[in-house]
Amino acid sequence: MAKATFYGACGCVTGSSTLLEWGSTRILIDCGMFQGEEELEQRNHAPFAFHPQELTAVVLTHAHLDHSGLLPKLVAAGYRGPIYVSRPSRALVSLILRDSGEIQEEQARYARRKGYSRHREVAPLYTRDDVNRTLQRIETVRFEEWRELVPGIELRLCRAGHLLGAASLEVRAKNAQGERRTWCFSGDVGRYDVPILKDPEPPSERPDTVLLESTYGDRLHEREDAATRLEEVIRATFERGGMVVIPAFALGRTQEVLYHLAKLAEENKLDPNSVFLDSPMAIEATTLYQQAGSEHDEELAELVAAGESPLAGNLFRRCRTVDESKALNSRREPAVIVAASGMAEAGRVVHHLLRRLSDARSSVVFTGYQASGTRGRALVDGAQFVGIHGQQVPVHAQIHLLHGLSAHADRGELLRWAKALPGPPSRVFLNHGEDPARKALAAALVEELGWPRPELPAIGTEVDW
Repeated sequence: MAKATFYGACGCVTGSSTLLEWGSTRILIDCGMFQGEEELEQRNHAPFAFHPQELTAVVLTHAHLDHSGLLPKLVAAGYRGPIYVSRPSRALVSLILRDSGEIQEEQARYARRKGYSRHREVAPLYTRDDVNRTLQRIETVRFEEWRELVPGIELRLCRAGHLLGAASLEVRAKNAQGERRTWCFSGDVGRYDVPILKDPEPPSERPDTVLLESTYGDRLHEREDAATRLEEVIRATFERGGMVVIPAFALGRTQEVLYHLAKLAEENKLDPNSVFLDSPMAIEATTLYQQAGSEHDEELAELVAAGESPLAGNLFRRCRTVDESKALNSRREPAVIVAASGMAEAGRVVHHLLRRLSDARSSVVFTGYQASGTRGRALVDGAQFVGIHGQQVPVHAQIHLLHGLSAHADRGELLRWAKALPGPPSRVFLNHGEDPARKALAAALVEELGWPRPELPAIGTEVDW
């Protein structure tokens, strides 16, 4: 009997993980880390609800932690099979997991030293050695080519547009009745008509079942000009003598932020010496983006061919060391600081927020979705105080959320992706969204596209197919 079990991203936007089974063959789609509220993060420390050593294969839609972040824990628990990713994803997965391993170890050390922790356990979730063993298991898959995972079960990837290497997946096999069926996993669907990466490309064959993300299923992004909005915030903040802190995901959002900041610098609207990229991982990721010519959209490809450096190259100042990052805390002149992480939960941006949030002259600019329970969500929701390293920090800085820089498709773009499929599926599941977003998208798929009523699985839901 063929069966699917949902283990994450059900009613929330983190922890993506779905298990497909055909008898003794078990394929895990994504193995993401839960992020946000403490109850969610505690799930990262719980044992897996399946036996990792019994898995046949793991397939990743993309590199972000909410889809890949528990892979080292999976390997540490006994998984010894292959981990399939798109070719452009391989280096990004390495970057983000190595960084995560260091963060896990450092947070455990810091918690022991300071005597506090958001987790019941002070031991790291996994170590850098676990990460190294994980990376040895990665195998790459080309876009648009069928790959046999085991006899009778095939995989194909198509571009999702969300991040360099991000993919939607088609998994084709026989069901319990011996009939060939295809499951389509959208992964995180990106935006249309935005810089850097090619637009999302839906599967070319009609799937029987679709598992569709729904992060922004209940809203439309404001059609704002990101560069203009950035310019307005930066100009007003600099006139006040403040700092602009941009918490940005090192993979994806940072590169688009740099793209727009570079345009401002080229138009003499921003002094490049006042912009600091404070994230070693983002610096490396930007180089990978620059080198991935096959994934560039037409606009970026033309700029590169003309000899321009649309991702800023060495235009801005880069902080690779901890000392260079710390030096920004004593800076008095206005500046733009781009630092990870995007939801302000970890990384160097936390230290900048500790220093700048209480300064009414300064601004904090968020560029992507802020999950429930994160420090970023609290700030965009208007919190007057936020907890940082055991302190309650007053929020006097101006807080901005630029919807135009989101990496996730909004409701209209998700419907556009769905409508582009060769035909409607027989069955639909919505995941990777909070419940209001899932319910709104479910209604839109039925009313506007005539799709069957989508199912909204809970964590642990099992379905036959």
